[in-house]
Amino acid sequence: MADQENKRVTRMAKKRAMEAIESQMQPTKRNRVVLSEISNNTIASASETMKSVPVNISKPKCRSKKVKTTAVETTQLLEEKIDEKLSDPQMCEAYVADIYEYLHNMEREVNRRPMTDYIEKVQKDVSVNMRAVLIDWLVEVAEEYKLLSDTLYLTISYIDRFLSTNVLNRQRLQLLGVSSMLIAAKYEEISPPHTEDFCYITDNTYTKQEVVKMEADVLKALKFEMGNPTVKSFLRRITFVAQEDYKTPNMRLEFLGYYLAELSLLEYGCLKFLPSMVAASVMFLSRFTLKPTSHPWNLALKQLSGYSPSDLKECVQILHDLQLGRRAGTLVAVREKYKQHKFKCVSQLSSPSAIPSSFFEDVKE
Repeated sequence: MADQENKRVTRMAKKRAMEAIESQMQPTKRNRVVLSEISNNTIASASETMKSVPVNISKPKCRSKKVKTTAVETTQLLEEKIDEKLSDPQMCEAYVADIYEYLHNMEREVNRRPMTDYIEKVQKDVSVNMRAVLIDWLVEVAEEYKLLSDTLYLTISYIDRFLSTNVLNRQRLQLLGVSSMLIAAKYEEISPPHTEDFCYITDNTYTKQEVVKMEADVLKALKFEMGNPTVKSFLRRITFVAQEDYKTPNMRLEFLGYYLAELSLLEYGCLKFLPSMVAASVMFLSRFTLKPTSHPWNLALKQLSGYSPSDLKECVQILHDLQLGRRAGTLVAVREKYKQHKFKCVSQLSSPSAIPSSFFEDVKE
């Protein structure tokens, strides 16, 4: 009897386990969006058709500790103090200075940067507004498939670089977007979405063969040079230094930086700025938003980033307009994303309507 009872319990346990596995294997229902017809005058209607799907995103772990710096430290000593605090072996603390010097050199390479006026000089059927609508939608796609933010930044970089040298019909703009994201996902993700997933998310507007063909076209156009620094590459380190004013890591400051950086992707005018400058400007505006009466820049940030407040003025003002809704006001994907509690609702933070001109004066030792 005991053996029969044990066998019965074992069979029931196996049955429950199989049911649990089967329930986890059920496909998740996804919203699909078509952007096949975009015009200069349909930003609002296009953005309304894009339905976002909330996903669970864990808060990024704080890998660093507070660093105390003084105004008299040289850039080299400052970087040594920062780097030695990075306890995570994956941060390669012994090589951080060399890595960022390499990234700064790479971001200036002509073949890794888009033209700053390609829409005016190259494209005939694609406008600034169409680019913004596409990026706004791709933000939602990245959320839908739980992609890394690095994947999103690379996707936009590939799109801009491709459009700098290749004339594209507006009906194929969304195809370029999903193909670029497919490449970026393969480059960054451990388990990237399949080609069929990107066909599905466009409501099968494009076939698998079309996506693969565009993927090949993008790779050839970019000469397979898929790795290049983005705003996120520089934002990680500068956020660490900006935390020095806080006794404990300020997650709101970190998320606010991520929010403003993703807003910058929507702005065609930001292409003229190096990614490192955009990252510095993002942190300048983030600190100003949280502490509007204090000077948002200091010597430590100047020495690490290589930028003075006067260097950042134009970029900061563009980002400030984006934050206040003076630009790309009808595109809400980024704002909705960072309105969630898991991101500390940073898109709802209020910011003064003007930044004091004195804040753009160079900091002194």
